[in-house]
Amino acid sequence: MVYLTGDTHRNFARIQHFSKGFQTTSDDVLVILGDAGINYHGAATDRYLKQQLAELPITLLCIHGNHEQRTETIDTYEEIEWHGGVVYQEPEFPNLLFAKDGDIYELDGKRCIAIGGAYSVDKHYRLQLGHKWWPDEQPSERTKCRVEVRLDMVDWRVDAVLAHTCPMKNVPIEAFLPGIDQSTVDNSTEEWLDDIESRLNYDRWYCGHFHINKSDGKVRFLHDDIIELR
Repeated sequence: MVYLTGDTHRNFARIQHFSKGFQTTSDDVLVILGDAGINYHGAATDRYLKQQLAELPITLLCIHGNHEQRTETIDTYEEIEWHGGVVYQEPEFPNLLFAKDGDIYELDGKRCIAIGGAYSVDKHYRLQLGHKWWPDEQPSERTKCRVEVRLDMVDWRVDAVLAHTCPMKNVPIEAFLPGIDQSTVDNSTEEWLDDIESRLNYDRWYCGHFHINKSDGKVRFLHDDIIELR
């Protein structure tokens, strides 16, 4: 089975409960739609969390969010082939996989493209407190080009998009954080995704980021819900 959920931010209690209740195995896949938080604090602290997650009877496929370091910049990760695409994996933790932006995975008979990244509206707050923030949180022009080239190869037809954020036209205004001056928010990723969405033939768009459980046409926002890939 293939399941999806929203941001975990290092809190995996609901996934532990879900895995136990549904008696999952490592053959089952749970897609975390960004901000898993597994690579956040650094080697020692993150390693302790990974050791705990390695005992979960499920395989995690993590989309890149905006509250975590990009795995391709971490020396301990290597690229491996998985379900028709490439993922990043540390050999010590075989059930913790991180999607490569632009790669297309065959999951439960469905063709799914991974598109991670977003802007952190809490960027300045985090920096003031000395918390982590990464300037490459949003997809680079090279990454955007890679996504579009990959879609060209499949004639712009996929079954599902596995993203962290959504097209600009679907941004849930009701989920905005109070006190944030929206004129300071960089929406370039959402604007680019608007263009992607308008050209793409797809069935479902799954995303997290906004901490809301909601459907908006073909777009499904996930926070703490866990659903089956459809």
